[in-house]
Amino acid sequence: MIFSLLLAYSYAFPQHQHQQHQQHQQQQQQNIDYDQHQHQHQQNVEKRIHHETTTWIPILKYNKEQGEDGSYKTEYQTGNNIVHEESGYLKDFSDAHPNGVLVQQGAYSYEAPDGQVIHVQYTADEKGFRVTGDHLPTEPPIPEGIRKGLEEIYAGIRRREQEGKNDPKYAETAAQRAELDYNGQYYHQ
Repeated sequence: MIFSLLLAYSYAFPQHQHQQHQQHQQQQQQNIDYDQHQHQHQQNVEKRIHHETTTWIPILKYNKEQGEDGSYKTEYQTGNNIVHEESGYLKDFSDAHPNGVLVQQGAYSYEAPDGQVIHVQYTADEKGFRVTGDHLPTEPPIPEGIRKGLEEIYAGIRRREQEGKNDPKYAETAAQRAELDYNGQYYHQ
């Protein structure tokens, strides 16, 4: 009986090993196929990216002038309708600015994807970078009621200042009211 069990086991074991070997080979082939597909996909993406980013744009105009005093002027124009001009100079040599302050002014334009030509003007100096252009967002107008209310407030302030100049007693009372307001004790009439 033991002999027949060993004989049955010996027949079954090689088949089991053969099945495992076949499954392992199939898994390896699937991995190779997947890797080849991934590699080919990556090459296609790289070709497309390389093709899309290598459009040659000619430089139609380029000028640069450099002054001995640190001033400069540069301009260029490209084949895809980009135009740029800039000039700069140094100013305000002082103890606070021993090397001076660089002032740059310029303008550039380009064509947006929708076909609109965008014009930008800018200045950069000790006050920072300031830019203007019709395409830039602007603040909404102040509503009429708020604008009128602010005008009345400012008119009242100017009137009180004028009264204080004309009437010394009013000025003294205004100073006392301001002190009370500052201390959180508001003046009531």
